[in-house]
Amino acid sequence: MNQFNALISNEGYGGLNPIQFGYENCRPSHSFGPAIRGYWLLHYVVYGYGVYEIGDRKYNVSPGEIFVIPPYEKTYYCADSKKPWSYIWIGFTADNDLPFNLPDIVRCPEALYIFNTMKKCTETENGRSAFLCARLWDLFSLLMSQKKSTPDYVEMALSCIHSEYMNNINIEQLASRLNLDRSYFYTIFKRKTGISPKQYLFNYRMNMAASLLLDMKVSVSVAAYSVGYSDIYNFSKMFKRHFGISPKNYAKMHQPLPPDAHYNKAPEPNSGAD
Repeated sequence: MNQFNALISNEGYGGLNPIQFGYENCRPSHSFGPAIRGYWLLHYVVYGYGVYEIGDRKYNVSPGEIFVIPPYEKTYYCADSKKPWSYIWIGFTADNDLPFNLPDIVRCPEALYIFNTMKKCTETENGRSAFLCARLWDLFSLLMSQKKSTPDYVEMALSCIHSEYMNNINIEQLASRLNLDRSYFYTIFKRKTGISPKQYLFNYRMNMAASLLLDMKVSVSVAAYSVGYSDIYNFSKMFKRHFGISPKNYAKMHQPLPPDAHYNKAPEPNSGAD
């Protein structure tokens, strides 16, 4: 059986909301600004030249470059007087910070295909925003793939555990998927978290099982299967080792009292005088 299971880091990306798109062949010395906008605006220069100013910084922009206009920054840009630029632009808002810090100018000739593809948004009305949002993520994926950085193996391992704890994963498999020697993986994981990866996985599974028993009111068997245990008896033994009590009794012990529970108690004897 052919199988592939990618290791995905949960980066907590926020949503993007495209709000404008367009393209233009500018006339010589065509300019815009100085101006301030409340959203992000990216211009990809297809051909020609121009000048971009942001704050006290000034850039000569060439084909294959993107000049980045952040929200609430004063900017000005002007096409060259002899070889004016032609560009494609997209404006958008973001729920959170962008996936990485965009510099004022990004050189990325490979992004031309993505910006040209954005033009297809004119072929639809209802799906236009979703289409452009997907192209923005295509662009960010491309730009991020070109960044050289040292991967945080522990964060990648934690993301894997948090998303795949219900599967039959083990530490050997996790180290292999990270292309790390198991002993080295153990060392860097414990250095960052304070416990071994095996113990972390075990703790996470037990805590998720406890949450399912209390919050979702599931049965012990459902809780066991939901956190990666096909053997219910082994699960109960592991749960008791972790919490000091069986999963069934744990659920009973943490059940909230019904609102009228105190009315059903027998009255305490009167120890004082009338």
